[in-house]
Amino acid sequence: MRDLALLPKAHLHLHFTGSMRTATLAELADVQGIKLPHHLVDNQALHVPADQRGWFRFQRSYDSARAVVRSEAAMRRIVREAAEDDAAEGSRRLEIQVDPTSYAPFVGGITPALEIVLDEARLASAATGVEVGVIVAASRTRHPLDARTLARLAAAHAGDGPGQVIGFGLSNDERRGSTADWAPAFRIARHAGLAGVPHGGELLGPEHVRDVVAHLKPARLGHGVRAAEDPDLLARIVDAGIALEVCPASNVSLGVYPDAGHVPLTQLLDAGAEVALGADDPLLFLSRLNDQYRIARHEHGLDDAALAALARGSIRASLASETSKRTMLADVDAWLAHEPMAAGAGGPSAPPGT
Repeated sequence: MRDLALLPKAHLHLHFTGSMRTATLAELADVQGIKLPHHLVDNQALHVPADQRGWFRFQRSYDSARAVVRSEAAMRRIVREAAEDDAAEGSRRLEIQVDPTSYAPFVGGITPALEIVLDEARLASAATGVEVGVIVAASRTRHPLDARTLARLAAAHAGDGPGQVIGFGLSNDERRGSTADWAPAFRIARHAGLAGVPHGGELLGPEHVRDVVAHLKPARLGHGVRAAEDPDLLARIVDAGIALEVCPASNVSLGVYPDAGHVPLTQLLDAGAEVALGADDPLLFLSRLNDQYRIARHEHGLDDAALAALARGSIRASLASETSKRTMLADVDAWLAHEPMAAGAGGPSAPPGT
């Protein structure tokens, strides 16, 4: 088996606070005298049921982690370390998702908050060799008018280079609000040339996916795995060229599937879907990007050629320039052309939740 850490790939589903290293979380909390819930630093992956109670537990954990991010220095550190961690895993492109609203009170507003992330993304790109683009994400837990404000801010910083806003998303609990209410924000972003990358089809099933596709017109779907339950819907997604950001470990941790083997990865691939594996929130799920590829290898039986095809899919689905994509795709071909390593190589066994 070939070394997955050397496989060039793009990482398209990673949340800002959720990307934090456990050691960084503990250090920031200690400096500020913040007492963290034990489960955030006990090296045990979060596992909750896929219901409102489970989501509340997940959100409470995320909020506890986010509460330690109270300075420009902390924000810059998170971006830099996310890029460094991706570089160590062979990622050539990181599209990190952030809602600047959460950090605005500590740095003078949503505009400075976003500009800090963008500036550090540019610096981290140069330092690590990983292209870091930024997705501005609204939250379903806030009023849709807030999303329009964020969309206008994202539009003002739109571009396709490292350290620029490349897309607009919608995150948090899929069961909150009416999807159509966020359509005006997505229109603002789309008119600025930003790709729509909302969450959909993880906690809720095919009907929700239809709703998101109809109203928000996404270029990619965050998760989207539940589309596998409706072959006709899945075929329409494939025909429309909507890529799916699939995060197997988080699907298990959030109780959507009982184990990683039940995540419908091969069903999606067999249907022709463009799939990009993502880590989602490794701080909580203790499962990074390469762990998702290990799941594909060990739980779904994908050989190196199929893993290379997954990596190509992530690159094609990225919002990188065509020049960058050609370079990355050629490097995937080179990875596959190399002789495989001895049996048992390629990293540790599959992560918790498999």
